Amino acid sequence: MKLKIKLPLLFVIMFILMLALIAVFFVFYVGHMLHGNMFGPLHFKMLLFLSVLLGLMFVALIIYFHFNITKPIQILNLRLIKVKIGNSRTSLQSRRKDEIGQLYNHFNEMEERLYQAHREQVDMIAAIAHDLKTPLTSITGFVELLSMQKNLTDKEIQEYYELIIKKTKHMVEMINAFSAFTKDELMLEKIDLKPLETRRFFENIADEYETELSGFDYKLTWKHSFAPNQFILINEHMIRRVFGNLFSNAVRYGRKKELNVYFTGYVSGNHSYFQVEDDGTGVPDQELSSLFHKLFTVDKSRQINHGGSGLGLASCKSIIEHHGGEISAFRSDYGGLGIRFTLPLSV
Repeated sequence: MKLKIKLPLLFVIMFILMLALIAVFFVFYVGHMLHGNMFGPLHFKMLLFLSVLLGLMFVALIIYFHFNITKPIQILNLRLIKVKIGNSRTSLQSRRKDEIGQLYNHFNEMEERLYQAHREQVDMIAAIAHDLKTPLTSITGFVELLSMQKNLTDKEIQEYYELIIKKTKHMVEMINAFSAFTKDELMLEKIDLKPLETRRFFENIADEYETELSGFDYKLTWKHSFAPNQFILINEHMIRRVFGNLFSNAVRYGRKKELNVYFTGYVSGNHSYFQVEDDGTGVPDQELSSLFHKLFTVDKSRQINHGGSGLGLASCKSIIEHHGGEISAFRSDYGGLGIRFTLPLSV
């Protein structure tokens, strides 16, 4: 039972008991007065008994408040003081279904998000260091070869210079992508949302990428079940960037000459759903949950050749979550990768 129901009910019961005790004493006292008896020792004992009984009721109420409200809040306050990154932690346990139980659950979720953010930060720094170290090591090796090998032909020297330039450009692209990502994260905090008709927006996106994919000799098949006058509250520029990332990923990593891409939209509950799937090679099941991690790439060896930074899907996740939606990856029934995200309908 919720506290907002439990506490008023408890006070009502206490009030009724108090009235009942007062009524019993009043009836008892009036009855004696009608028989000519004024306030005597028996009345005094009765009044003392009622006072003790009321006192016990209030003591029971205080004990109830202490163990059911004050103590759980004290435990939560002590836990908040001890929250530090790096400390071992155990979830706050509570079987209660009321507001205190919800507060404990929300605290556990907040603490998990905090540690998850810290892990992502550490992993991101490690990934940046690794991705910069790899081309830097190659550049260092090429420079050492150029300085030590005096009998290199002009062709070999030119090849080494071209490799150095290639590695350097890749580093610059990575740094620019990371800079753009952090800039976008700051912009998301103050984006403007406007209502857009879901049906029209979906068909506009479908028409745009149907034309674009046909230029690569790929085919886009799309369908939706959106009704007229269904709206979503979005920042159109940001959501278009999400679609841009999803379709470019399908083209870049589909690894198939005659790639088919499938675009689907529908409504379920209070959310609109958008799916982008392909019949390419897909992603290993064990890596699906990692696709939205910052700087994660499925195949590191293809990252340089295909220009992927590992930030595209992480950016999509940030944008969708700032719109109040969710995004996930799954193995498509068509054989390739599927990405599904939701956006809340505008009421």
